[in-house]
Amino acid sequence: MKSTLKKLLPFAVVGVISGATAVGGIQYLNHNSDSTDQSYFTKASNVSFAGMNSSAVGDDFVKAAKTTVPAVVTIKNYQSRSTSRASEQDMFDFFFGDPFGGRGQQRQKQQVPDNMPSGMGSGVIVSPDGYIISNNHVVAGANKLEVVLSNKKSYIATLVGTDPNTDISLLKIEEKGLPFLNFANSDNIEVGQWVLAVGNPLGLNSTVTAGIVSAKGRGIGILSSQGKAANPIESFIQTDAAINPGNSGGALVNTNGDLIGINSAIQSTTGYYQGYGFAVPSNLARKIIEDIKKFGIVQRGFLGITSLDLSNDRLVSAYNEEKKTNYKAGSGVLVTGFGENSGAEDAGLKTGDIITQIDTVPITDFADLSVAVGSKRPGDKVTVTYTRNGKPSTTTVTLRDQKGGTSTRTKADLSVTEKIGADFQSIDDKTKAYYGLNSGIIAKNVIEGGEMAKAGIVDGYIITEINGKPVNSQKDVENILNKFSGTVQVKYMDDYGRGYQRGFKMP
Repeated sequence: MKSTLKKLLPFAVVGVISGATAVGGIQYLNHNSDSTDQSYFTKASNVSFAGMNSSAVGDDFVKAAKTTVPAVVTIKNYQSRSTSRASEQDMFDFFFGDPFGGRGQQRQKQQVPDNMPSGMGSGVIVSPDGYIISNNHVVAGANKLEVVLSNKKSYIATLVGTDPNTDISLLKIEEKGLPFLNFANSDNIEVGQWVLAVGNPLGLNSTVTAGIVSAKGRGIGILSSQGKAANPIESFIQTDAAINPGNSGGALVNTNGDLIGINSAIQSTTGYYQGYGFAVPSNLARKIIEDIKKFGIVQRGFLGITSLDLSNDRLVSAYNEEKKTNYKAGSGVLVTGFGENSGAEDAGLKTGDIITQIDTVPITDFADLSVAVGSKRPGDKVTVTYTRNGKPSTTTVTLRDQKGGTSTRTKADLSVTEKIGADFQSIDDKTKAYYGLNSGIIAKNVIEGGEMAKAGIVDGYIITEINGKPVNSQKDVENILNKFSGTVQVKYMDDYGRGYQRGFKMP
């Protein structure tokens, strides 16, 4: 069933904004290429464009730009050659493979001098003491991050934490009295309102573009399609403000200069601006960085269900064909099953229920559900409105983490494999004999930006030793690194049988 559903997923042509590369495109379904409709110019603050006082609008833009530009920074990502293969900075291959017939592979083989950044993006200062929010893909794989302010002053930044599931990262520079942006309530934004995008596209520092909010709650599948987001939250703000490679991590602001989103992606057939940009809503971004600052990790609540997005008629048709059911496409999310220790099941939800609202938030599709629940923490209670056999009902669900717990966790509570960002699978003696190995485990679920990824390890690589000791199971890894502090030495073999030894500092 899973393979059938995947084939029927609607494809979005999404170019991720990364200063490192100009990303490519893939074929997509149902794209309307008619660009003659300029009707959005007639809606701004509920008055016609023709009758609007253009100087007043210009004044608003000037005020917002003056507030925003000093708080938006350039982020330079420096990587060692050994980690370049695993880096999300090469977003071309990370999200699309190599649609241009090998040119991406040739680019990967080019050596970048150690004193040159592997990629560049943007970031937003969100506190006067130097906290900076950006995208996960802007900082992934870095062994050094340089932040350059709009006044050209440069700092080496500390990476405080990242979240691949929302593509958000938090950095820190040691400075005081910095200009910063205030978070706006992104729930209050309206389709049609004016916004400005501020960042460093195509190497052009401190660039400001204007547009409107084109849509809210967009789920475009970019974080899960080929990425490392195990449980992605996608509910993007869509804007037609011009966004290009290098804008990643930059600010989307309202005309007051308040932060309403972090620019993350574009929809394009070329990898460059064609009118569709996407930003992580400020409410979600703020929750992520608050978690990272307070707990060291993101606190994520789960209902504990498997589900079907009823707004996607292709998925509904595929599900009906597979399960011999007769669900109708429409609004809401269908409960198709439950995980272990499910809070939703304990609260009385059943397979076949259709979730239509979480607290006061209407649920029309899976993007609505993911942000409504994923923006809360384990232990939080939510009111779930659902229909069963056509009749509406409500129940209160206590959210849990993926392990079924209802309390928050810190880095100290993480397992060894969670700390180093990978799981491991044992291999049989036949495979060991084939490669001439006496020991070995296969890396899987390697998290981009995690310690294993920084050491150059990706899914499928074989780890033979850790700290000079042979490893044959995930338990071996946990025993060796439990309570260990300092530099971890890892011996591993890549897809071609080439051996490496790399190190990383135990978190």
